[in-house]
Amino acid sequence: MIKPEVVIGLPGYQITGIEERNGQVRISACYSGPNRCPRCEGEQLRLKDRRVRLLRHESWGMRPVVLELPTKKWRCLGCGLHFWQRFPGILPRKRASEPFRRSVALRHFDGISRSRLGRRENIGSATVERWFQDFLRLRAAERSSAPCPQILGIDEHFFSRRHGYVTTLCDLKNHSVYDVVLGRSSASLESYFFSLEGKPLVKVVCMDLASSYRALVRQHFPQARIVADRFHVIRLINHHFLGCWRDLDPTGSRHRGLLSLMRRHRHHLSPAQSEKLAIYLASRPALELIYRFKQRLCYLLLKKHRTRKQCELLVPRLLRAIYQLRQAGLAQLVQLGNTLSAWSEEIVAMWRFTRNNGITEGFHTKMEVLQRQAYGFRNFHNYRLRVRVMCS
Repeated sequence: MIKPEVVIGLPGYQITGIEERNGQVRISACYSGPNRCPRCEGEQLRLKDRRVRLLRHESWGMRPVVLELPTKKWRCLGCGLHFWQRFPGILPRKRASEPFRRSVALRHFDGISRSRLGRRENIGSATVERWFQDFLRLRAAERSSAPCPQILGIDEHFFSRRHGYVTTLCDLKNHSVYDVVLGRSSASLESYFFSLEGKPLVKVVCMDLASSYRALVRQHFPQARIVADRFHVIRLINHHFLGCWRDLDPTGSRHRGLLSLMRRHRHHLSPAQSEKLAIYLASRPALELIYRFKQRLCYLLLKKHRTRKQCELLVPRLLRAIYQLRQAGLAQLVQLGNTLSAWSEEIVAMWRFTRNNGITEGFHTKMEVLQRQAYGFRNFHNYRLRVRVMCS
């Protein structure tokens, strides 16, 4: 014999009848579990009224299911509270069971639009959105007590014209988004980091070369090691090198083919491309010297998985390169040397710690997809709720 829990999906119910009426499956059931006062948990109750609740339940295939459940109104003799009987899996004053609400929210989560899902289940599109928001809040509440990640990634991305940028906090160890915070300046993030719990658990923080983030991390995570993101460091070097190239050769720097070759590393060039680049640099000795210096510096910063002793041998090479940049006499190279000097400690840490913000950038792509699917967000709270659930 099939148990009622298998048919209804809720424990503690007894099925009294099943019939099909006007294309709907109607299940008559009664609750056989304990009945207590929701305030004082007392069992001394007096019956005051009766009624039958009609609740939308999980569909059977393409046929909608309606649950007929008799309920009673009680008065607690202990505390005097008047209340209608409570049922597991059914919230008070709701017209649908929790399994049905959850199934609708999950189908909307999987990509079915509100209007199509509403027509299919004979409910309003606003009801689908309301149930989906309840589902997101429930899932977010389950992660509300999550501790701070040991390896934290910090980066910003654009949210809207009205609110500007938001800051993403990513758990690089578990590949999930920890939280998103409105703003990217020290003033806008100060209150959030001040109230953040579990900050001593953070051991490594990966970020781009943003001074505001570094100041916040040094203030609120004094025991954490700051690691510069390798992608942003290499991009900064290429940016200043291309700026120096424009100053030395304005005409050649506008050549799209040469621009593509100048940006690449040597091991990404084919023999024909290497020959073409060598011919161009042969007629410009100063530019060739700067190009070879840039290549050596990039290969130095691309090293990974180095031990402490190996890093001690690499540090003098980096300091020598920074000194040469600051003494170059070209504005772009001098500015690059000053920036690398200010971030030298965080850049050296890249050789030991292999974590980077590539995971965070990947989540930013997923957040952009969420924004396009929703045709943009006006309310940051709704955006934050959806990101915390869908990117965790």
